[in-house]
Amino acid sequence: MIIEKELICEALEARKCSHSPYSHFAVGAALLCSDGQIVRGTNVENASFGGTICAERSAFLSAISMGRRDFEVIAIVGAPHGDEISELCAPCGICRQFMSEFCGSDFKIVLFDGKKPVTRTLGELLPDTFVLKGDE
Repeated sequence: MIIEKELICEALEARKCSHSPYSHFAVGAALLCSDGQIVRGTNVENASFGGTICAERSAFLSAISMGRRDFEVIAIVGAPHGDEISELCAPCGICRQFMSEFCGSDFKIVLFDGKKPVTRTLGELLPDTFVLKGDE
């Protein structure tokens, strides 16, 4: 799929901007909005670890700040600084829950191990989404 390749390339570029002096693990994400706009995100760590933001949420926050609310797919890549991508880098639990605020269970998440993309849905990665009563 051409869009998967483009998103992976964008995520790889975003990874270059990572600020991860504590974990030394650089992550990049590329979020495709329904209007065709691709928004990049990278992880930004902080000495106060609670202030750290993951690449996925970084991309979503940038897109939301630009007024976008409809999303199609996100690509995520990650590996230690200086290393080539060699394993899948799935979103953490907080990012999965965060995505569920804006995306349905059919939202596509493209992971890349350096060789081939693997696509999962948000529902596969977060089967029991937390929702507040009345939000269902």
